[in-house]
Amino acid sequence: MIDKIVGSVASALEGIADGATVLVGGFGAVGQPDVLIEGLIEQGARDLTIVANNAGAGRVGLAKLLDAGRVRKIICSFPRSAGSVVFEELFKAGRLELEIVPQGTLAERIRAAGAGVGAFYTPTSYGTKLSDKKETREIGGRHQVLEYALPGDVALVEAWEADRWGNCTFRKSGRNFNPVMATAAALTVVQAQHIVPLGSLDPEVIVTPGIFVNRVVHVPYGDPRG
Repeated sequence: MIDKIVGSVASALEGIADGATVLVGGFGAVGQPDVLIEGLIEQGARDLTIVANNAGAGRVGLAKLLDAGRVRKIICSFPRSAGSVVFEELFKAGRLELEIVPQGTLAERIRAAGAGVGAFYTPTSYGTKLSDKKETREIGGRHQVLEYALPGDVALVEAWEADRWGNCTFRKSGRNFNPVMATAAALTVVQAQHIVPLGSLDPEVIVTPGIFVNRVVHVPYGDPRG
């Protein structure tokens, strides 16, 4: 019997190694798997490369992971945003490496990893510092930059609903980077607000099929629709 639901956050994060590349879902705080991030701090993995939309805010969630000194490098689109005090402190002190990737390019690099595409050309960033030392070509009369796929060792994802096979749905803007990251990692861990019986999800609303998910942990926040 397939059952990907685990009983604790610690079990969900078991085996994540030092030096891992971790894809972290969310768009700012929306859809960010904060409980899994807290669990990763407790789990103790170090020297991590984090791939996320931004670098966290305040001293909670992703920012707390940075503040704990567990991250060597962050790959993101928006390192500086309202409240990104931890990133700025670490970066100015030379304690954190940064790779800035335009948001659409970031999403496509992750999607490419999930689809088995090794690299692609895009006009985004051509002629800017972000394209320095990158291969370029003229395609269809437009200058384009070669970008490589961005796979992860681990993806941390927040879902709205999940069943024991790992099929997942997402609620509104909580969908953001989560589904594409789920496809692109060797180990995908999901924190789901609701665990539902197998067969109760309409196949038409399943965004992430269970084939992409390895572990699911129930993290209830309550149902704002109720």
